[in-house]
Amino acid sequence: MFNKGDKVSVLDEAMNGVVLSVKDKQVTIETEDGFTMTFFVNELIKINDSSNLLDSIRRINVSEVSKEKEIPKPRSFVKEKKSKHEIPAPEFDLHIEKLVPNKRGMSNYDILTLQTETAKRHIEFAIRNRIPKIVFIHGVGEGILKAELDFLLGRYDNIAFQEGNYQKYGQGATEVFIKQSAM
Repeated sequence: MFNKGDKVSVLDEAMNGVVLSVKDKQVTIETEDGFTMTFFVNELIKINDSSNLLDSIRRINVSEVSKEKEIPKPRSFVKEKKSKHEIPAPEFDLHIEKLVPNKRGMSNYDILTLQTETAKRHIEFAIRNRIPKIVFIHGVGEGILKAELDFLLGRYDNIAFQEGNYQKYGQGATEVFIKQSAM
């Protein structure tokens, strides 16, 4: 690995030198300061002298370097595949501000009841009209409306539901799939 006359650098020290001798796994070097020191093979690394530097520069492939310096193409994000004939699922926002013009005077119970009744009405409508998928936007909040919505949806046999598309809605939506029975 090392030969007499090789220029080496000590790995854990700021020290360079020239190999004087190699015996088994030990290498004796003369440091740049003129000291003779012995190191194990795994403590040294061979370095190129400056005359070999021009040779290594000539071996650099210009096309590889220019390829590295190219502006990277922006990453594309995976989008939902949509058929041209596919109709987007209807979205129903259950935020109280979207349901009533003024919520003043309504208790939390009144608000939650109105939201769940609205959701139930939309579910029944989707089942009657054979709409395969609807989305309820409930927001993140404390999760009370989401819990009520999950309980309501769990009571239907022909309904499956899951978190809405995170890229589109964040954590504040539920997708509802209505299993159509043959008539």
